[in-house]
Amino acid sequence: MYYLYILYSEHLDRYYIGSTEDISVRLKEHLWNHEGFTARAKDWEIRYSENFLTRSEALAREQQIKKWKSRKLIEKLIASRD
Repeated sequence: MYYLYILYSEHLDRYYIGSTEDISVRLKEHLWNHEGFTARAKDWEIRYSENFLTRSEALAREQQIKKWKSRKLIEKLIASRD
């Protein structure tokens, strides 16, 4: 199983979109000391996820959402799951 996920940082007031095979391990990696965008905050939480059978499906969905470049659409997607 593969996952698309959307993280949110209240500190940065920003979303991060990614995909992974193990969502709990990946969140821990974002919270550990590392380089990259998510290293700028330590309060990331999972706000949304979808599961897929293949890695290519998860990556395709990740790219689709990233192409939106719209916070409103991302928040609408998250709200649709609530």
